[in-house]
Amino acid sequence: MSMLEKFIQKLPKAELHLHIEGSLEPDLLFQLAKRNNISLKYQSVKEIKAAYEFSDLQSFLDIYYEGANVLKTTQDFYDLTWQYLLNCQKDHVVHTEIFFDPQTHTERGIEFKTCIEGISAALEDARAELGISSFLIMCFLRHLDENAAKKTLEEALPYKHIIKAVGLDSSEVGHPPAKFKSVFEKAMQEGFLTVAHAGEEGPPEYIWEALNLLKVSRIDHGVRSLEDEKLVQHLKENKIPLTVCPLSNVKLKVFKDLKEHNLKKLMKADLLVTINSDDPAYFGGYMNQNFIQTANALDLTIGQVALLAKNSFQASFLEESEKRKYFNQIDLLLQEHQ
Repeated sequence: MSMLEKFIQKLPKAELHLHIEGSLEPDLLFQLAKRNNISLKYQSVKEIKAAYEFSDLQSFLDIYYEGANVLKTTQDFYDLTWQYLLNCQKDHVVHTEIFFDPQTHTERGIEFKTCIEGISAALEDARAELGISSFLIMCFLRHLDENAAKKTLEEALPYKHIIKAVGLDSSEVGHPPAKFKSVFEKAMQEGFLTVAHAGEEGPPEYIWEALNLLKVSRIDHGVRSLEDEKLVQHLKENKIPLTVCPLSNVKLKVFKDLKEHNLKKLMKADLLVTINSDDPAYFGGYMNQNFIQTANALDLTIGQVALLAKNSFQASFLEESEKRKYFNQIDLLLQEHQ
């Protein structure tokens, strides 16, 4: 293990862009399918992993939604979340802000209550047993209409004490943030923070819409922001975070390979960039793999890696005192390695 890899292993991190349904590993998928008596079109873990070669976002989503079909009970959602949290512990992710997609489940007859109670119970147990803090972010599926999102928001209101923010995910192209302006306004009136996927496959205009219409605290992905100089300036001046997912971007052909990724250019533009795993079961790596592979491909220094970890806390919804605690831990670790 190189010095850089050892540093990454010890580095405290926050993950801000993680779809809990996208952490469904093939072994658990088969286990839940058996538990719930669901037949899969894949016969083995090897066969399903071979299917994880995607041409774009939509080709991934097709398998992602099919995989989610095995999630039926509160225990299933608990087991899914707990497996992810054990990976957090292994990678020294001390804080995570998890996306979940209730519409993926309610559309197939699973109650909202079933999803959120399973996920939140695992998050509570991780606070107590693993020392991992967390927030929950409920995403609307942008390929569905705004009325469906409004219905989901209504279902979420009894759980306001559990849900920190609302977000926007799924197929980006052809579904601009403007489509969801009124549901986001209602969410903000109810006290939710807002985030949104924008500028992954969609144009910089989608990032502007997310900022101006949805009033988001941060942009999920945002790698296409460099195409618009005014946008870069706006993001920089307002310290608006970008939750970048390097391995995901390569897997979904946003970039040909990691060496071509623009994360270093985003950092050089003085933007508040973070590294995240997105859908790690499908994209080949949790947080440390994203950090290690990106650092190696882009020749990042230990100082730049430390800055990315600091950014993850800076961009989080944690209290300032908590952020400072982690900044200090990172500074001490950095001193040890210099």
